[in-house]
Amino acid sequence: MFRYSLIREAADPELSNRERGQIVRHLAGREHVMADGSRVRVGRSTLDRWIQRWRAGGFDALVDPPRQVVPGTPAGVLDLAVKLKREVPGRTAAQVAAIITTAEPDVVVSERTVQRLFARHGLNTRPDGTPPVAFGRFEAAARNDRWTGDALHGPVIAGRKAYLFAFIDDHSRALPGHRWGLSEDSVRLEAALRHGLASRGVPKSIYVDNGSSFVAAPLIRACAVLGIRLVHSRPGQPAGRGKIERFFRTVRDQFLVELAARDVPSLVELNRLFAAWVETAYHRRVHTETGQAPLERFLVGGPPVLPSPELLHEAFLWSDKRTVTKTATVSLHGNVFEVDASLVGRKVEIVFDPFDLTTVEVRWEGRPMGAGIPQVIGRHTHPKARPEAAPPPTATGIDYLGLLADQHERRLADQARPIDYSALTTNSNDSVEPGVLVESTDPEQCPGQLMIHHPESDQT
Repeated sequence: MFRYSLIREAADPELSNRERGQIVRHLAGREHVMADGSRVRVGRSTLDRWIQRWRAGGFDALVDPPRQVVPGTPAGVLDLAVKLKREVPGRTAAQVAAIITTAEPDVVVSERTVQRLFARHGLNTRPDGTPPVAFGRFEAAARNDRWTGDALHGPVIAGRKAYLFAFIDDHSRALPGHRWGLSEDSVRLEAALRHGLASRGVPKSIYVDNGSSFVAAPLIRACAVLGIRLVHSRPGQPAGRGKIERFFRTVRDQFLVELAARDVPSLVELNRLFAAWVETAYHRRVHTETGQAPLERFLVGGPPVLPSPELLHEAFLWSDKRTVTKTATVSLHGNVFEVDASLVGRKVEIVFDPFDLTTVEVRWEGRPMGAGIPQVIGRHTHPKARPEAAPPPTATGIDYLGLLADQHERRLADQARPIDYSALTTNSNDSVEPGVLVESTDPEQCPGQLMIHHPESDQT
């Protein structure tokens, strides 16, 4: 009756093929309520088959013949599996199969059989008893429609832990921007993003998590200036960042595993090696999901439109709000600047380069009001703009003390005649008192020198 109610209109022999096709497509595109209250969808090919069977054999032909299938697992075992699941909803299919095998040593039941059994009875729930959540697969329609960013905790370089900030293009799987740093902060994040913008263009949206560097004001301002929609994932639901997480797994399996076999002395060398791996290996290897190399798929539409250097410079300036004092000054992290007197009492925006606090620009309600005149300069960089540590100095290989020792030994070896201490002795002991310094009377023996008489050796 259910099948007949679906096809009775479409099976009218007076309909044309086009009219019948429209009705069948409409039926296949929506849900239908069965006699037991459940909702199902019926495919177009199934509806066409039912129509053919009804035309050939009438109403009775719509009934399927009984299937002669001998179950491989005894019915009692399947009933036991259902009871075990309902007894403790947190039990998995593997756990239930293990319990049955332990309780009934002669029974063999596979985990997959138990899983299908639970699915038929609607018992495929999570350990807490809630049904699983279905996530649809998503892919951006074109390049630069969506970038996904995240951070990876990497190896220890020069005694400090390194972090990788990376952005992946959702459509092509290309890696527009990346940067290894020794801090997981806004400066390193902006360096990775700026590299991607300058080389691959400006995306329509960026999808990130709720980490401190991803919700910081500098990133929000940069996206606002460039017209990028910044989207944060819901806390506790990282499913939308699956592509970047899968890329980080590739980094661990293909890059970091090779890095462990060699010595990386500095962060500069780490970034150099990573850039070479990305551009030479990752970007040119066919992606298993898209069937194309990431760089090839990214460049299908030709080179992207790149932002101007002036726009990038403006996007990555930082800003703070300040109220102008009665003396027409504003302060910024210990520095004091004089501004236009007409701004007294107004809240203005101070725009600056975080690595140079000696020069600021004043804006009010989006309009430029000139540069601030420095009155007091207490610091030159923003407290959060910490540059990377300088690489260790390169050893010269010069051993200064060793060179001096070699010179001394060469001088001793080059002397024509060593000192003859026996020439300093004398036989005229009667005229010399023990321990008294006297001037030599024999200029041939010891000219211009002083001699001392040693009482024990009886020598002068």
